[in-house]
Amino acid sequence: MGIFKAYDIRGIYVARATGPDELDEELARKIGRATAQFLGAKKMVVSRDMRLSSPSISEATIQGILEAGSDAVDIGLASTPGNYFATANYGFDGGLQITASHNPKEYNGFKVSGHEASPIGEETGLPEIERIATSGKFEPAAKKGSVSKKDIAADYKKHILKFAEDIAPLKLVIDAANGMGGLEIPLIFDQLPCQTIPLYFELDGTFPNHEANPLKYENLRDLRARVKEAKADLGVALDGDCDRCAYIDERGEIISSDLITALIAREVLAKEPGARIIYDVRSSWAVKEEIERSGGIPLKGRVGHAFMKAALREKSAAFAGELSGHYYFRDNFYCDSASIGLIKVLNLLSKAERPISEIIAPLNRYFATGEINFEVEDKAAMIMELTRKFSDGKQDFMDGITVEYEDWWFNVRQSHTEPLLRLNLEGRTRELMEEGKQKLISLLGKPVE
Repeated sequence: MGIFKAYDIRGIYVARATGPDELDEELARKIGRATAQFLGAKKMVVSRDMRLSSPSISEATIQGILEAGSDAVDIGLASTPGNYFATANYGFDGGLQITASHNPKEYNGFKVSGHEASPIGEETGLPEIERIATSGKFEPAAKKGSVSKKDIAADYKKHILKFAEDIAPLKLVIDAANGMGGLEIPLIFDQLPCQTIPLYFELDGTFPNHEANPLKYENLRDLRARVKEAKADLGVALDGDCDRCAYIDERGEIISSDLITALIAREVLAKEPGARIIYDVRSSWAVKEEIERSGGIPLKGRVGHAFMKAALREKSAAFAGELSGHYYFRDNFYCDSASIGLIKVLNLLSKAERPISEIIAPLNRYFATGEINFEVEDKAAMIMELTRKFSDGKQDFMDGITVEYEDWWFNVRQSHTEPLLRLNLEGRTRELMEEGKQKLISLLGKPVE
């Protein structure tokens, strides 16, 4: 697939890259220069996560920006939402966050933003950045740019805390997975009345405790146990660059991230009745129903942060949420933020004065498979086959294929980051869910573990 994906750049770091799936300092320099050239940037923000290769990748990226004649503002170690904030809040022309998000330690990459932290993905310029970087056909600069450093901590903290409202002294267990949440959470929570019990807050790009992917159940094992042991009100699992999170209720049970979208939508709509709320194509029927019940206008969106942020702007929506644990806010420059999502959940939990398991229970009224992956050689042909096989259902091709029946529905879509087809399916009963699941497995083949 190469390192240029649908909405970011991501590959295996090696000192001297030789293949299309690999990243080294020389390619990072070219990406920095190509991005600055594509954006016509006068000044760009650069920041990095805690991966072992991030300092040298950052240095090379900055060098490329300077060669393009642009100035670089180095904000150092930061979460991806911190990079978005700096780009938009200070009016810079673009931003490059050096991160591979939840990927294993050998990976690194970039999340790319334009002016006002607008997403740069496959439909907004990433292929052109790839073309410039890989061809090496750079425009000559009149003079080399300069680099400066900036500390955003105070301004960033003030911005995040604007979303907090009379939060109660709740007890939280937060697992930062040795990622950037270990830097961001202490910055924000020292002003809040919550008791936070930290798990794996030490920044460590080798991820010594578990992968920084909160969607994998095995990565939540320690958090679930600690929530029960501490009798905490809530558990929170962050990914490597602190732009996604998953939630655990007070009993140690996992809360599906689409249902968190429904809860945050309720909080948003209480202040802004009639607002548009975007949810991704994999989300439970309960999400759409809760948005409507709370007086909002539900809109379906494509999976992926570049697509969701673009839709948020285009539809003038107040909030968007994904099954992956990304939560996007219009009042956060249309960007995602795990910290703001958490604060919104704490606002709601503080007002409710009852356990989150009781708040979420009415939304758990359908039966979902969760995301199941399949290796399929000809993905386009399989999508066409599903279109033919399920022609009696209501079909939607916004993102892969979604087929909806009265009592069950499914979505099959191509992964933007891996060579896989992904299935999500939901039924009104467990039996309908299992029956539909077997129908799809019979066509898609054996699931990938």
